[in-house]
Amino acid sequence: MTASGRTSEQADTQTSSDDQGQEAVIRIRGLSNRFGSNIVHQDLDLDVRRGEIIAVVGGSGSGKSVLMRSILGLLRPNGGDIEVFGQRLADTEDAQRIMSRRAGVLFQDGALFSSLTVLENVEVPLKSHRPDLPGQLRRDLARSKIQLSGLSASTGSKLPSELSGGMRKRVALARALALEPELLFLDEPTAGLDPIGAADFDRLLRTLQRALGFTVFLITHDLDTLYAICDRVAVIADQKILATAPLDEIEQLDNDWVREYFHGPRARAARNQKTAHG
Repeated sequence: MTASGRTSEQADTQTSSDDQGQEAVIRIRGLSNRFGSNIVHQDLDLDVRRGEIIAVVGGSGSGKSVLMRSILGLLRPNGGDIEVFGQRLADTEDAQRIMSRRAGVLFQDGALFSSLTVLENVEVPLKSHRPDLPGQLRRDLARSKIQLSGLSASTGSKLPSELSGGMRKRVALARALALEPELLFLDEPTAGLDPIGAADFDRLLRTLQRALGFTVFLITHDLDTLYAICDRVAVIADQKILATAPLDEIEQLDNDWVREYFHGPRARAARNQKTAHG
């Protein structure tokens, strides 16, 4: 999305490949978001590399979900440029059109339709974006995504209310993967899960990401998730991306929130668990 006041030449000088030469599937330059007098983002820059799992972290109210919604076209930024797959997004409609075909989303609450069965829930994006598919093929594709997400085929006939929290997360993941996206967005995917269920979900996500090769944009406050599966972490502070780097580099940042978050007892426990599991 291009806001007034920034020329194409200015944007292009900042959207080259990152310093390691890896392709950026998302490039954000100068992003600004505000609600009334409340400035959420100001001149925020971020690159997301193809094939990585990147986590966005920050304090409450730092604008993590606002950032994700801006990329998805669910919110119109007040300024800046967003480029996805090499294409600058002109407006929210443009973003939604591209994202609906090439991205999957798992919202924090799963957002499943309570009146639909699991199979019908997973079929929803196929019906919306692949209306040409015969019904039997569409159902077969939905069943394959359900099983890919670690659920039995018999789960397809159940309603969301009949499932555990962990199973509902997997159904939401199956639906997000229905169109075989190149980008997967997840907002607090392990929220509400017990530690065992959260660890199982993390392992599933990493296994699927490696097997299918999609890129993951992840919002989380779960330190275990950060240490278990994330390639890089982007920290939002003071309305900008403070840094984007592997965890061992993020831990060294001279910032009050980073010190409190990454050097407390929960972070030490997460690091120790990662070391114990190799």
